[in-house]
Amino acid sequence: MRQLPETDRDALRIAQDPQFTRWLEQITATGGCAHPVHLSGSTTTLDTDTGEILLHYDTRTEPGERLLVRCRNRRATVCAPCSRLHAGDTYHLVRAGLLGGKNVPATVRDRPRLFITLTAPSFGPVHRAGDRCRPRRDRGRCDHGRLLGCGAVHDTNDAVVGQPLCADCYDYPAHVLWHAHAGKLWDRFVIGVRRQLASAVGLTQSHFSSHARLSFARVAEYQKRAAVHVHAVVRLDGPDGLDDEPPAWGSADRLADAVHASARRVLVRTPYSPVVGELALRWGAQIDARPLRADGLGPDDDAVAAYVAKYVSKGAGETGAGADHRLTTWDDTAAVPVTDHVRALMRTCWRLGGLPEYESLRLRDWAHTLGYRGHILTKSRAYSTTYAALRADRAKHVGQEARTDTDTDARWRYVGSGHSPGAALIAAGIAEDLAGNRAAAREAANLSQGRPD
Repeated sequence: MRQLPETDRDALRIAQDPQFTRWLEQITATGGCAHPVHLSGSTTTLDTDTGEILLHYDTRTEPGERLLVRCRNRRATVCAPCSRLHAGDTYHLVRAGLLGGKNVPATVRDRPRLFITLTAPSFGPVHRAGDRCRPRRDRGRCDHGRLLGCGAVHDTNDAVVGQPLCADCYDYPAHVLWHAHAGKLWDRFVIGVRRQLASAVGLTQSHFSSHARLSFARVAEYQKRAAVHVHAVVRLDGPDGLDDEPPAWGSADRLADAVHASARRVLVRTPYSPVVGELALRWGAQIDARPLRADGLGPDDDAVAAYVAKYVSKGAGETGAGADHRLTTWDDTAAVPVTDHVRALMRTCWRLGGLPEYESLRLRDWAHTLGYRGHILTKSRAYSTTYAALRADRAKHVGQEARTDTDTDARWRYVGSGHSPGAALIAAGIAEDLAGNRAAAREAANLSQGRPD
């Protein structure tokens, strides 16, 4: 008799457990999370006026004496169900800052708003899509004798697009150090936009905050050449933020001029190193600032929110521009399934990370993301709602909101994470069913409103 595979045997064992139904309820409550956190403990809720016990819960009655909760990892490669939830929250967070809702006034839609893109500079010639990979007549070969163009017409998805034409010419240290300082470049860019706006209307920079506030939400995306570029929604508010209208001089055109001027002028210098020297880091020449108009003539607000949300669930590993886990040794750089170009960037991080002048950049800790250590999504405080508020709204929707007239004593401890092989198989099936149900609900809603799917 042929023996069942281990995963099937484990799934059968779980299904035969007397508490299987309750276990299934827990897995469904996590959305089929691929790596749930296991907690042990209890919670008791008392009425503060009477001392009456309103609710007592203890994991001793649960399967395995534990409660499973979502891992909430944003990366699709780590946990697809939780990444979908995170992307959905991001969509609503960004959309609220564009159109209102989630305690954000609808008047934000009529304020000066831009969708901007800032890119990294060139660190060396790379293969490009279309006919842009053909060598120029005035620069046919590099100093190493290699053609500065391969002559081919590449498709956008061609694996060679973004790879250096000459790895010896490519400035790997500058690429890595630019990533390590990208957060500082953005901070100085925002300061520069405020300064440009203030100067344009005759204000001193110190008085700008008394007249207007710059709000934004930005997301980082890896390009084909494994360099990060930034997409951001930028909005001009009054000095009190969401509930305050911008000054009369505020306009999308004036905001766009300030964005372009600031992006061209921002400069960050790296610490001096005998190996690399001192580098002057700037934004790339490609700067895009498109007005988001309430009359519908600009980019669609929903599409912008969806575009930003799409990228928050992608880690460096999924885009091929790194790994989704930290590298602990030099040998780890050889084990990651990436291109030679990305591996060279990881190894540059490792080499530069050993130099004392770059110790504060923690390049070895961030070698898996090629030196980039910023959050994938960041926003200013007054842009819109928060992830915490969205999670609270979701809890309220399912009847789990906290009462103000109660006192809760909760005692929890971490006892593990993840699934056994059989449990992972069942959880994946539940996640797939839930995703299918959501897709069917969206399709039905679109049809009922006369919109194409």
